Amino acid sequence: MAHTLNTPTTEFEKKDRCADLDHRPRVLLGKMGLDGHDRGVKVIARALRDSGVHVIYSGLWQTPTSLAISARDEDCDVVAASMMSNSHLMLGPKLLEDLQSMGRNDIDVYMGGIIPQEDLPKLMDMGIKRCFTTGTSLEDIVAAVHDATTPRTPQIATTHRTAQLARDISLVHDNKPLRPDASRKKPARVIGITGSPGAGKSTLVAQLAGEYTRRAKDQGWGRCAVLAFDPQSPITSGALLGDRLRVDFNTLGESIYYRSLAISGEDYHAIQDIIELIGGACEGDDAFSTLFIETVGAGQNETRIREHVDQTVVVLTPGMGDSVQMDKAGILEIADLFVCNKADHPGENQLIRDLKEVAGKVPIYETIATQAKGIPELLNALMS
Repeated sequence: MAHTLNTPTTEFEKKDRCADLDHRPRVLLGKMGLDGHDRGVKVIARALRDSGVHVIYSGLWQTPTSLAISARDEDCDVVAASMMSNSHLMLGPKLLEDLQSMGRNDIDVYMGGIIPQEDLPKLMDMGIKRCFTTGTSLEDIVAAVHDATTPRTPQIATTHRTAQLARDISLVHDNKPLRPDASRKKPARVIGITGSPGAGKSTLVAQLAGEYTRRAKDQGWGRCAVLAFDPQSPITSGALLGDRLRVDFNTLGESIYYRSLAISGEDYHAIQDIIELIGGACEGDDAFSTLFIETVGAGQNETRIREHVDQTVVVLTPGMGDSVQMDKAGILEIADLFVCNKADHPGENQLIRDLKEVAGKVPIYETIATQAKGIPELLNALMS
């Protein structure tokens, strides 16, 4: 995607432009091909968020298939794919084809970036809904997202069960009527991952999901799902949902279900319904038997997630404070298991010593999530 340089994001007024729509627009932003630069996409993401849109950013080096999986699982209104690698005439049609196979050929596809003018009609004839070239303003992009946002129906036009699950989650999260025949069942394991902002929860969850998936078939565990919460703006109700960035969907494919949602504070008003919808969505070997729930970055008093999960993992990092801070941190009391992440950072040994004074018999695991160190041991503890 591209934007005009005379509309900098610092001048883009924060205003809810989505209040008159049926629901908050959900936009998937991704960079297809070998494009390794994302500054422009991040500017667009912030502008959309500041207009009230819920933006799912999937990151760099995405394939058409990984974008299609993400768009389906997130129940998006539009996929906005950025191109700079001169492969738009090949990747654009492949994205449309993959959306068809995922049961969501109704999702609009926008493409932008450095695209030759003579190729624009070709892309439109292939089925790309809108094309944006350099010089397109942020206001035009926001308006285009509005155009793609149509009222949701309870039953989508597909037999794909995961696509229908994504729509069911959208409806219950928005407090709207759900189709009466929606299956419900609690997964065998529901694991909550909480902790302060910046503790590395998203990377930790991504590594756990990857390790789980690699071992699931041999262990007879079934599939896993991830439900990730992020904060929404108190001013515009927009949100930037970036937790998918940590997950390698080019490798994992459809072996996991991953859903991002925005909330205010600890407003988990629909979480029990969502848990049961995920558990009831598929059967047999395809069932989602394990669900990881990643909370918004939690403060000392934010402990409500414990009410909805079987196990609560509290993630800590070096530098969170001295032992006095630990004594008054209410979130430590809800832990069934502690994870000291970023164990390669200075202060880890002191953190472990301080934590042992308040942890009692609660087990403590050390991880370096960015390097997958300690992840197998942590997963063994959670699955035992």
